[in-house]
Amino acid sequence: ALGGEVEIPTLDGMAKVKISSETQSGRVYRLRGKGVKAVRGTDFGDLHCHVVVETPVKLTDRQKELLREFEAISQGDVATHNPRSKSFMDKLRDFFE
Repeated sequence: ALGGEVEIPTLDGMAKVKISSETQSGRVYRLRGKGVKAVRGTDFGDLHCHVVVETPVKLTDRQKELLREFEAISQGDVATHNPRSKSFMDKLRDFFE
């Protein structure tokens, strides 16, 4: 939710990728020039990194309490905190407003 920086393995070592805050699962980051070399050329292709957000497991009682508190605070405006809660028509309507 807060974003951060992660190191990922590439063909020529490790590369740092800055993950922006509020990134959802399925987002793809492109690392230019970090992919496979072209067959008949000297240029390198792009490496595509797919983000997978993991859900925490084995939470302590305190962590569960904090998540319930966050849920209670967020109840007023669900659409702001959940981008998938809007339908296609809602998004289209917002676009033209």
